[in-house]
Amino acid sequence: MISKIVLFTLATASTAIELTPDNWDSETSGKSVFVKFFAPWCGHCKAMKPDWDELMLEYESSESVLIADVDCIGDGKPLCDQNGVKGFPTIKWGDPSDLQDYKGGRAKEDLKTFASTLTPPCDVSTLENCSEEQVTAIDSLKEVSKFELKGRVSEYEQGLASIETAFKEDVGELQASYEKLSSAKEAALSELATSSNIGIVKSLLSKQEEDPEASTPNEEL
Repeated sequence: MISKIVLFTLATASTAIELTPDNWDSETSGKSVFVKFFAPWCGHCKAMKPDWDELMLEYESSESVLIADVDCIGDGKPLCDQNGVKGFPTIKWGDPSDLQDYKGGRAKEDLKTFASTLTPPCDVSTLENCSEEQVTAIDSLKEVSKFELKGRVSEYEQGLASIETAFKEDVGELQASYEKLSSAKEAALSELATSSNIGIVKSLLSKQEEDPEASTPNEEL
């Protein structure tokens, strides 16, 4: 059993791909990617490493899908910064030029199931693997100048930043509202307990239930 584990570890270490700015383009070209951005000291990263390594080994020969790692503390840090990685592990997928956040489960079967759904990205040069909608979009944009294309990318990124800012502001307002409501609730509960003398009421009730023969002054009248 131990020998099998050792052999698997050695095989994985020899085939696992760790992406850096130097090999990103060559390794991801023409492929859909499923990438784990990690930090060596991260406990959650260490916990999922065996399952992720097994997945990388399973797809090592795939011509259309790349499963890989990016070390955000080591040589891969520029890629992590470029993709807005803020926590570990962060998993992203899709077209190498437009990665999306992976929001699925992180158990082995969840990862394997998701990886099986990945398909090659649309090639804007050959139109290979492109849907009809993508082909239509390419046709409408292929004559647009590089300057305008850069402008559209900039506009998109500004839109993303605006959405993120609005979200944070709304969350801040909700937090403030929650704290205000929570304080009001605590004050109301405290006032109710005081005005009702609930502690004394419950104590008297408890005494009477312990001694059914006892009666209240009203009952004696």
